[in-house]
Amino acid sequence: MCIRDVFLIRYIVALIFIIMLICVLLRIIIYVKLYLYTYDKTCIKHPQNMIIYLNTINIKYIKYDCKQFDTLRKYLPDDSSNSTSDINKLGNAKYYCSNGESEEKECKTDFDKIKAGCLWLFEQLFVKNKKNISTVEYIIIWLSYKLNQKKYDGIKDLNDFYTNCIENNRHYTSCNNDSGDCSKQLEDNTGYPNYKKIIDGRKNLLSTNIKNMSKIYDAFKLLCNVYTEINADNTISNKSLENASEFVKKYNELNNVSDIDGDGPYYQVLSTLSNDYINLKQYCDNNSIDCNNIPPLIPTETAESGMQSSEESCYVTLSTLSIVKKLILALLIFSTISIFLGIFFKCSLFVLRKRAQKEYLREKLKNIKKRMNH
Repeated sequence: MCIRDVFLIRYIVALIFIIMLICVLLRIIIYVKLYLYTYDKTCIKHPQNMIIYLNTINIKYIKYDCKQFDTLRKYLPDDSSNSTSDINKLGNAKYYCSNGESEEKECKTDFDKIKAGCLWLFEQLFVKNKKNISTVEYIIIWLSYKLNQKKYDGIKDLNDFYTNCIENNRHYTSCNNDSGDCSKQLEDNTGYPNYKKIIDGRKNLLSTNIKNMSKIYDAFKLLCNVYTEINADNTISNKSLENASEFVKKYNELNNVSDIDGDGPYYQVLSTLSNDYINLKQYCDNNSIDCNNIPPLIPTETAESGMQSSEESCYVTLSTLSIVKKLILALLIFSTISIFLGIFFKCSLFVLRKRAQKEYLREKLKNIKKRMNH
């Protein structure tokens, strides 16, 4: 092997190493920027949301969660007097009504229907689908809204509901449905063996006033409409834009309520809601949808911290993350191409060298024959 070939191989190896090092450094830089952009900001107020941002590529968009809530509303509408379908015909819902005033395996009272609806949401979102665990906050929003509609004996707040309907309820303490034990599937999807453990991980939400938490429900529905009104051809409809504007308006109202000082869980849920709105931008980018007309969330003062929210920073962060991913991909492609070009060049040199050797030997043989003939 000649000196030139050795130098070429060393050059290719060094180039590949440098490209890989750049990829690693870029990932470190973006993670640091994520932390600096989101630390102690409204867009991320609890560790779970930091995980969401650091794993943006695995975002479980709220669009798919909303479908389950839409389905439940057909059987248990926001206005209970407008029910058009029997909740007992909604999957396993009737099997969740075995406790309370209702007869076994049948929902009759409004309260038992609410309990069944809550369990049905847990089943759909965490057993039959692998959802982000923070989705439980939206179940709490829905539950608060339903409990706030009318008074139920022994239920004054979410802690009462936990004590009476969750703490010793076999459907919550061990994952069971009509199909049998679902604990393994639940644990594979969420890391929790039962629904009660999921709720216990966010038990601070139960201390929130039902009336305050239920106020977020309308904003949640508006956000769902923003996602679900995206057209089949991946274009933003006028209806979706209207819902986006209404959501931003509603969010700003909720974020500036003066009588909810110090209600951390309230702002925690509101923060999750804003994160999912911000994720709409990422959803659009991943699906080649033009979302330029979607209004951003305007930074506002929160009653909890007195600091401005940082949705704009989160937009920048997500955008930066997307750009870095593309840059890393481009570098990896370039690295792969360099490897193949190096191999091709090496093979070409080998072939040319062999041909040159053959030509040299051929000429040498000709010269020998000529000398012998003379």
